[in-house]
Amino acid sequence: MTQPLWQKSDIKIDAKIMQFLAGDDVLLDREFFLHDIAASQAHVEGLANIGVVGADEAIALKRELDALAEDFRSGAFVLDDRYEDGHSAIEARLTERLGDAGRRVHTGRSRNDQILVATRLWLKEQLATLQTHCRAIAEVCLARAAQPALPLPGYTHLQRAVVSSTGMWFAGFAEGFIDNALRARQTCAWIDANPLGTAAGYGVNLKLDREHTTRTLGFARMQISPIYAQLSRGKFEMAVLEAIASALLDLRRLAWDLSLFTTAEFNFVQLPSEYTTGSSIMPNKRNPDVIELLRASYASVAAARTEIEQLLSLPSGYQRDLQFSKGSLFHGCRHGLGALALVPDLLARMQWNAPAMRAAIEPAMYATDVAIEQAAAGVPFRDAYRAAAETAGSAGEGRTPEDSLAARTSPGAGNDLRLDELRSRLEQLDV
Repeated sequence: MTQPLWQKSDIKIDAKIMQFLAGDDVLLDREFFLHDIAASQAHVEGLANIGVVGADEAIALKRELDALAEDFRSGAFVLDDRYEDGHSAIEARLTERLGDAGRRVHTGRSRNDQILVATRLWLKEQLATLQTHCRAIAEVCLARAAQPALPLPGYTHLQRAVVSSTGMWFAGFAEGFIDNALRARQTCAWIDANPLGTAAGYGVNLKLDREHTTRTLGFARMQISPIYAQLSRGKFEMAVLEAIASALLDLRRLAWDLSLFTTAEFNFVQLPSEYTTGSSIMPNKRNPDVIELLRASYASVAAARTEIEQLLSLPSGYQRDLQFSKGSLFHGCRHGLGALALVPDLLARMQWNAPAMRAAIEPAMYATDVAIEQAAAGVPFRDAYRAAAETAGSAGEGRTPEDSLAARTSPGAGNDLRLDELRSRLEQLDV
């Protein structure tokens, strides 16, 4: 390992302790490394603006930072256990190539605001990906909801309840993922604040050009208080995981539906073969493993959020405990976004079994229609309800699922899905 940034001549380094302190940090920093380099370039420009770094030095530093980013992308530079972390690697590389100019690059900043800004940029990237996935899911759901509707049993308490349709099913998840995309956008607006220049949480005795770094790095605003910049670590990460978890909650319920609908007992849905696997012992089996793991994905994100939450039982100011938040954050985001990425193709290609769905619609499922028709004709609803309950077994006489859906004219129901309104909400996310 190279000399730590904090190494002093009278300090003896114990290798086992250093290994414990570093942990997986340098490996996890690979995820944030390019953002750390981008923030370092903005910091160099800011230092040049206030005369701490000379113009020629700034040009050289930015040139070497560009080269480091390219070497990292190509694999010519590997971030590994030669370094304590990604920050140390950047400074070591610049010092090796540029001598004193490289030693100047850390002026006015700490590893605390360095990881804060790299993580913040990375979080914005994750939220953009989340919004993309949620929008793609909503687009597929809207497209399939617009297709001719097939009658589908509607369930409450997992018991057959009323006539529903494939259009209503898809429209429900379309609206859910539109809201999830909106939440991703709103969360991004909430965290879109630049912490670079807050140093170790108390500012520095330099008039840093924080307005420049804010503009250069594409932040909407500056995170003003150095103390709040430290207080926000973990809090903002949790908000991003919560936005992902919100989408995965809807995905979990969608996956549960498909888990049920693909059973032989329901037989409503056939999945593309790529989304199923075989049994190691039972030749007759095809298992909906992908659906089951999509259903389970919420747990990974919720666990990541909980781990970070448990770390935040801390006083103000930076504490090393927060190092452990990076692994949770990375794995939670990677798993959650990876699950959502699979959903648009799955929904586009799944096939409904119309005869099985129609056969599952029994006469009693029209009883609610009968009660409401009588109430609309002037019978008090509770009386109409009791009368319909007594004749529920024959409620379907002379009725078809299509009749029931055609009569369902309340906004959002079978004959008034309002897909144009939902699409308009989705398009508003571009504004």
